[in-house]
Amino acid sequence: MNTRHFSQLPKAYFAYPKVIQGLIFKKIKVAPILPQVKYQVDGFKVDQNHLKAYNQVCGFKNNGYIPAIYLAVLSQSLQMHMMTQEAFPFAVLGLVHIRNQIKQFRKVGSNEQLTLSCEFGELQPHDKGVQFDFITLAKVGDDVVMQGVTTYLSRQKTELSVKAANAVKTDQATEQNPTDYQLQGVWDIAENIGRRYAKVSGDFNLIHIHALTAKAFGFKQAIAHGMWSKAHALASLNLSDAYEADVWFKLPLYLPSQVEFLSVEQKQETDFLIRNQKNQKPHVAGRIKAI
Repeated sequence: MNTRHFSQLPKAYFAYPKVIQGLIFKKIKVAPILPQVKYQVDGFKVDQNHLKAYNQVCGFKNNGYIPAIYLAVLSQSLQMHMMTQEAFPFAVLGLVHIRNQIKQFRKVGSNEQLTLSCEFGELQPHDKGVQFDFITLAKVGDDVVMQGVTTYLSRQKTELSVKAANAVKTDQATEQNPTDYQLQGVWDIAENIGRRYAKVSGDFNLIHIHALTAKAFGFKQAIAHGMWSKAHALASLNLSDAYEADVWFKLPLYLPSQVEFLSVEQKQETDFLIRNQKNQKPHVAGRIKAI
């Protein structure tokens, strides 16, 4: 595997011109193969002002530590460049973020120096196409302090998707009976949260920015970023110093919206759910475990 080293985190927006090119010049359909490459930022320290802005948008406290999900968000800049600079087999626009997992092995101080890296995982069949992972690692010295797995779906009909459609699904969240959940709060999510989050995350996907641009991609309104929804949920819960948080992104969360945040605890696990207050349909389902 080739490793490409960076002295600082590359800006996500530098990748957007090639993303737009993908709308004009269609990729030739061949058997998909993911590049065997790792992108790594050496000697990285977070920008304190940027971290505070992120915490404010998502609801985390400025307590001197870095939320693990913040490191996962920073790695999305590496992911964007990996998809546009390498021989990536799918069109970037149209990819669907279906799952996100993070593991925090210990609290990470906001002044600690990190190595942040990202590489491709394996291609897997999905009943709606093909899914693949990005695997993110954050290290302090030789110690892994955070690991993240971001799963995307490329919608298409392939031999893999046909096999997956005929197979028994084993990778879905084992959700609790909705009656077991306890209501923790009702969130009034503002219309502008997509633009506010885009400014700190660098994710300016047009489906999140405004209703007019979202309609161009088939959505009736702008939709919230899934990683904002997950972050806001984590900020609303009591987390252990070491934990893993796994979420599945369900139905789009339209902006503005009013949603219920519910959770249920058992042993060292907490299941949570973000659902529409009116029709009770789920937007995000997640599970947190102490490790």
